[in-house]
Amino acid sequence: MFGVIWSRLFVHLILLHKEGKYPKPTGGNAKCVFSFQRAKMKNKLRCTIVVFVVLNLILIQICAFFSTFFPPNFEVKYYPDVSSFTRQTSQREQQRPHTGEQMDGSVGPMRVLVTGGSGLVGRAIERVVKQEGGEKAGETWIFLSSKETNLVSAEETRAAFERHRPTHVIHLAAMVGGLYRNMRQNLDFWRNNVHINDNVLNMSQEFGVVKVVSCLSTCVFPDKTTYPIDETMMHNGAPHESNNGYAYAKRMIDIHNRALFQQYGLKYTSVIPTNMFGPHDNYNIEDGHVMPGLIHKTYLAKKEGKPLQVWGSGRALRQFIYSLDLARLFLWVLREYNEVEPIILSVGEEDELTVKDAVDAVVEAFGFKGEVIYDTSKSDGQIKKTASNAKLRKYLPDFKFTPFKKAVKETCDWFAANYDSARK
Repeated sequence: MFGVIWSRLFVHLILLHKEGKYPKPTGGNAKCVFSFQRAKMKNKLRCTIVVFVVLNLILIQICAFFSTFFPPNFEVKYYPDVSSFTRQTSQREQQRPHTGEQMDGSVGPMRVLVTGGSGLVGRAIERVVKQEGGEKAGETWIFLSSKETNLVSAEETRAAFERHRPTHVIHLAAMVGGLYRNMRQNLDFWRNNVHINDNVLNMSQEFGVVKVVSCLSTCVFPDKTTYPIDETMMHNGAPHESNNGYAYAKRMIDIHNRALFQQYGLKYTSVIPTNMFGPHDNYNIEDGHVMPGLIHKTYLAKKEGKPLQVWGSGRALRQFIYSLDLARLFLWVLREYNEVEPIILSVGEEDELTVKDAVDAVVEAFGFKGEVIYDTSKSDGQIKKTASNAKLRKYLPDFKFTPFKKAVKETCDWFAANYDSARK
């Protein structure tokens, strides 16, 4: 269109130029008429030149605009992410030796990276995979420890993903601790866990990981709420102030997962276990969770012939889940659970116990006969956080949890047998 206008203006200029070269007429009146016509032609010529120049300037601006936003040899498509990510992902997919999600939507043999692989749940998953037949043909399982990779560092996290090239990730790694450590180090729990979670989820996205299952905690739920709590209530209020940093950092995993699904269609999810315990836990008395702390205290009290000192009144209510049961459920979530929304992994409400019930079970498992003293000057933490496992039971109505006392006995026996090497 602009080419046609430009051509017609150019022809018009040539005609006006020729018109100004006609022979001058003779005679007085003719000279006056000629002068008038000549002036009129000059004005028309000036106006045409101005229009010609203005249109050329407009045309130049339009060309500059299109060249900026639509450069040459650029195929204009809409992608919900930046072009660099698209190019990097496609290059990595071409280089990947494993089979992840196929063109028909099926998933080939998995390469599963388990962060926090040397911790309580990581070691339980390793046992289920290696000793209970949880591993399927062709699969590769990598259990990543904090000694191997510091996931707080983006550079080290990237290096781990470059090295292992996972198709699936079970994300367990976290800075964790019991009630009193959380109260002392809320900021550290917030910052370190936010960095760890963002690095793992970001690298999973960038390296084309098909599925990520992250581990949350019931501390993510509001302190002031109705019971039983369920998966829809996570963001309905502030968590208990004793572990604000850890709770909010864990909540952000759910926010991150939902954003990844909304923007990229990735179905990364999370699970919310209740109070975990089992072999390979952190049995530090000062900084550990309630069950491993009780186990270590009771072991020492029996060995040294001293009273057992329990922090708090013992009336706080908890739902305890054995780490091996949790590991079996993690494998089910990885293979079968296809929702982005989190799912609570827990025993039923009817199996909720007081801390005193847990103390009695540990005392029985060790055969401790000494005095038990409850130090009520110490905090009980959140008194109640009863969780509903209705969603889990909808999917797995027949799943059998290990009886609590049996699980406690197995854990206490493992701790006694591995006292020198256990974390504490």
